Amino acid sequence: MNITQSGIILNTKNYHKCIEFYGNILGLKTLFEIDRPNEQITTFSLGDTYLMVEPGGISHDGVKPKETCPTKFRFNVPDVQSECDVLRAKGVEMKVVHHDWGTTAEFSDPDGNRCALRSDQGFGR
Repeated sequence: MNITQSGIILNTKNYHKCIEFYGNILGLKTLFEIDRPNEQITTFSLGDTYLMVEPGGISHDGVKPKETCPTKFRFNVPDVQSECDVLRAKGVEMKVVHHDWGTTAEFSDPDGNRCALRSDQGFGR
């Protein structure tokens, strides 16, 4: 298989809130937007892949349980605590967890999709 690019498609109920969240709160770079009859798509750069956000998903008050949302977006960062401070200042509720292999900070997007920061240090060990 000759894969030229990979991506994740996230269907959202709160499309505009999720666009605001991934673009302005998390600071992901917008690659392109499509807004035409029966088609709304915003695509963000997500490292070496892309995150395509579209309407048509299911939301949940608070974090979706693993049973309905088995996927979690994990964003590796050099300093979890400093990124938490930035996100908390923007109104994101974070739960920091220290593991023997590194630190994570758990949170969710406006639809309740599970997200986390993870320390770069120790990744893959």
